[in-house]
Amino acid sequence: MKNKSDTTKKKKQKITINPDWEQINPDAAGIDIGSREHWACVPPNRQAQNVRKFGTFTDELEALADWFAQSGVKTVAMEATGVYWIPVFQILERRGFKVVLVNPRQTKNVAGRKSDVQDCQWIQRLHTYGLLQASFRPDDAYCVLRTCLRYRDELICARSTQCQHMQKALQQMNVQLHHVLSDVTGVSGLAIIQAILQGERDPAKLAALADRRARASQQMIQKTLAGDYRSEHLFVLQCAFELHRTYEEKILACDQRLVTEVSQLPQQVDLETKPLPARKEGRSASKDKLFGQDMRSPLYENRRRSDGH
Repeated sequence: MKNKSDTTKKKKQKITINPDWEQINPDAAGIDIGSREHWACVPPNRQAQNVRKFGTFTDELEALADWFAQSGVKTVAMEATGVYWIPVFQILERRGFKVVLVNPRQTKNVAGRKSDVQDCQWIQRLHTYGLLQASFRPDDAYCVLRTCLRYRDELICARSTQCQHMQKALQQMNVQLHHVLSDVTGVSGLAIIQAILQGERDPAKLAALADRRARASQQMIQKTLAGDYRSEHLFVLQCAFELHRTYEEKILACDQRLVTEVSQLPQQVDLETKPLPARKEGRSASKDKLFGQDMRSPLYENRRRSDGH
């Protein structure tokens, strides 16, 4: 029978700081990021008071960068705390400092209690001895593109929510368009919904708005449009329809911005030595388009090569 100690997973051994170690980053600073204030620490021999508090307004962050420059700091470490680190990171990077963004878990992998020092002092000490590893953060041009892509995803999710509200309102009025149209928010569905909101109630006239390529017959579409048009459900349908249209406009605006940002990315692949591969058989060219622009070629040119160069 195995002992409990044999079956229990061994805890990862923590590193203990040795003061005699070589200082890998002698010009290192550390910042304890907060929502309303940041605490910064520079090497002890650089300032009479090597720990200072700074606010989060832009002019105070610029003052923080000035203080680091006066202290001869070249590299700064900070923990990834919410989104509060982003303005500090961007300003310091723009001012020429090497900024290291670390996972908070790393500061706990070193033995020793830090009750006698502040968090910023602990981060500065760990960074001085090279015990912090930077998390991956892409170049600024890719950060811009990533922000637009993430916001576009949020807009698509919000648009889907309004689509669900429209479907629910139609169902409550017993207008069962989803039985005859594959997509209620397609061209035919939106045309019919808009006509309903404009006061049209004749099933024949509403059914005539459906695209001729619709699989269901006109008679079947007319049957689904003979609904119980109650005012409260029409109100919800109106609000959801307008919001859906607004999200569509903002998604198109994001698409246009993405096309612009992709065109400005630094070229990573030389098409003369590594030409664009042929499109996969059966793949439509329209799937590679965004806002009417073919994105396959520029994305291929700007992707990072597998050899890491």
